[in-house]
Amino acid sequence: MAAIAAAWSPVAAQDTQQAWSSADVSKLKQWVAAARLDALPEPDTNALDRALVRGDADEISQQARQIALRLAKMHLKGRAGDGERRGWGIRDTDDEIALGPMLDNALSNGSLDTFFAIQRPVHPEYSALRAAYATETDGQRRTVIARNMERWRWLPRSLGQDYVLVNTARFEARLWRAGEQAGTWRIIVGKTSTPTPVFDATITGVILNPWWEIPASIVRESVGALVRRNPALAKQRGYVWSDGRYRQKPGPNNALGQMKLVMPNPYSVFMHDTPNKDLFEKEVRAFSHGCIRTGDAIGYAATLLEGVRTREEIDQIVAAGETTQLNLAKPLPLYITYFTAVENGQGGIDILDDIYRRDGRVRTLSADYSDEQRLASAGCAMQATG
Repeated sequence: MAAIAAAWSPVAAQDTQQAWSSADVSKLKQWVAAARLDALPEPDTNALDRALVRGDADEISQQARQIALRLAKMHLKGRAGDGERRGWGIRDTDDEIALGPMLDNALSNGSLDTFFAIQRPVHPEYSALRAAYATETDGQRRTVIARNMERWRWLPRSLGQDYVLVNTARFEARLWRAGEQAGTWRIIVGKTSTPTPVFDATITGVILNPWWEIPASIVRESVGALVRRNPALAKQRGYVWSDGRYRQKPGPNNALGQMKLVMPNPYSVFMHDTPNKDLFEKEVRAFSHGCIRTGDAIGYAATLLEGVRTREEIDQIVAAGETTQLNLAKPLPLYITYFTAVENGQGGIDILDDIYRRDGRVRTLSADYSDEQRLASAGCAMQATG
């Protein structure tokens, strides 16, 4: 295991093209047969089978290697094409993983099972989906679960120990610290006409009592006309125009509320507070222009700033009304995702509404439950190594 883990590096040792024994080939075929347990297609083994009939050792090793790397890559990065991934803006750092040297280490150490097993996403949500996929008998539910298993493979295999994971389909943000959940917050996301994008960013700080830099689209939609036609009302709401830009002053009516995260990204989408607190009581919370409004925003900020400022100090800054930026103790990764099948905290899976109609882009295997019956013997061995 340690030898394989050491190869998880963009500067891993040179590919040494290890020979394959009959036991290695047998193990590979078990993993090929079990691919559907992870909602993946089985790689074609016809060329390998022909080499086995001929007894050509070099050709057997070459074909086995190609199949193994193809299968490992699907477990690690998914099988979807660019069209299916359209709109998924999270950079997958698994691109840097050198699978060839890892495979060679596994062959030399007799740890081929481990090589394949550790390519799967390590997040407990993926494990929950995988377990549900194996037992789900409803074809439509299985299809949704399979699509979301595929989405997990588009993320980095490990998100780290500390991060924020936002699921816009669930209207929820979760903070993870030291590999454990440390907090959950309701969120409001973009309307179907202005959906919140999928992307990753880094949270570096919190701005209390923020100014709102009004996007051009919202200026065209409403604010620009209000400033021109009713300057008194615009002033009452805190809107100002200066240096060729529209802004809103800090205050109780500010669209960003009393908090905004510092999280630079190319979409100009941010997590922030809102003065419209009543919207958090709605079950479906798709009301914004794309940004992520956060429930209990000051409590969320205080949690992120633990070790930097106390909640009392943060409340004092907010009450003073002055725009203040506080940096986190260390930068925190943020993943804005979209998952329509999620673990429900009771050992089961909830299927969520596909509010942005993104599920149909992702192709899946047949949802025929008989697949699992055919794979029962292989599944026992593969489950044990997961």
